[in-house]
Amino acid sequence: MSPRFSYTLLSWVSFLLLIHKCTAQETNCTCYQDNGRCDDVTGECRCDPGWAGPRCADCVRTPGCVHGSCHQPWQCTCDAGWTGRFCDKDIHFCAKQQPCRNGATCVTDEFGEYSCLCPAGFHGRNCEFKAGPCYNKRSPCKNGGLCEDDGGYAPELSCRCLAGFTGLRCETNVDDCLLLPCGNGATCLDGINRFSCLCPAGFTGRFCTVNLDDCAGQPCLNGGRCLDGINSFHCLCPQGFTGRTCEVLLPDKETVESPGPGRSTFGWSGGGGGNQSRPIPNTHPQGTTGQLVKISLKEVVTQQGPAGLSEEQLVILLVLGGMTLAVVALTAGFVLRGRCRDCQTPPTTARLQASCRAAQDLQHPAPAEQECKISFLQPPPSIELVKKKLNTEVI
Repeated sequence: MSPRFSYTLLSWVSFLLLIHKCTAQETNCTCYQDNGRCDDVTGECRCDPGWAGPRCADCVRTPGCVHGSCHQPWQCTCDAGWTGRFCDKDIHFCAKQQPCRNGATCVTDEFGEYSCLCPAGFHGRNCEFKAGPCYNKRSPCKNGGLCEDDGGYAPELSCRCLAGFTGLRCETNVDDCLLLPCGNGATCLDGINRFSCLCPAGFTGRFCTVNLDDCAGQPCLNGGRCLDGINSFHCLCPQGFTGRTCEVLLPDKETVESPGPGRSTFGWSGGGGGNQSRPIPNTHPQGTTGQLVKISLKEVVTQQGPAGLSEEQLVILLVLGGMTLAVVALTAGFVLRGRCRDCQTPPTTARLQASCRAAQDLQHPAPAEQECKISFLQPPPSIELVKKKLNTEVI
């Protein structure tokens, strides 16, 4: 840049500054030029930081200054009777408030803070406490316990214990496991005003009362149905599968003919086992019919497996069969007993005729023969009745 061009540029800048100064004077701006400037458009004062007021003549005090003033920005010069950083401390606080008690002397320092000179036997901020057992023994309470002696006037001290502690001096930790909060055989671990439960396998929760779902991971395969237990599970396998998780495929075999009406088979088997049937061997040769095939109940249950009679059904069948046999036996006993009564040996016809004649001869010797006819269609009288009749007539 040439010197001539620089000189020309400085001349134009000086000319513009002169025009701006003359314009400011024409607007009659009354701002303190050291504390702010006049706005070119509105003519109002724009104060610098630390100054305020319509002419930027007022200094700004320190934030928080209560009883003070400033000569320069961010000052806090205290008024008479006040002290402190923010001029908020009353120099005459002791005389006005008289905070000290029990004959103590109040003293104020240069920062406006007061203190009490306590007489013998008293202590505290305002000498309000008497030097009692807690002060003399320096709080014998343990584990954060608070020493209390009624402000020093109690003859003996006492300890206010924090939660979780007990005892005369708060020296004993309270056993939070005394109430046996943990369930299902869990181990209770005592803490300070708390406890925790160490759960056995298969349980969870704060008190070990929640049974873990062992079927959450869907362990049963091939469409098996999972039954949750305590730290275990059980799979009900569909037909054709077996194993603990129904992972074993059973070999294909011929099955027994489908059951007739009124009977049903179940397609699920417990214990991870499958439902399989064994064919009943055909003992009839080709071209023969009418032969009786004998199959025992054990063979039927063994061959048909869980798809035939279940254990409950077999028990019910055996109970009903036993009751039926008992009823038949009782009925036969009653029938045989009735027939045995009728089968008692009757007296012969000759003996009956002789007894009858002997009885009639005692009263009517001649015509008794006509009345001694015995009808074979009527049952003969028993010997006991005849004997009783004879004895009566003889007497």
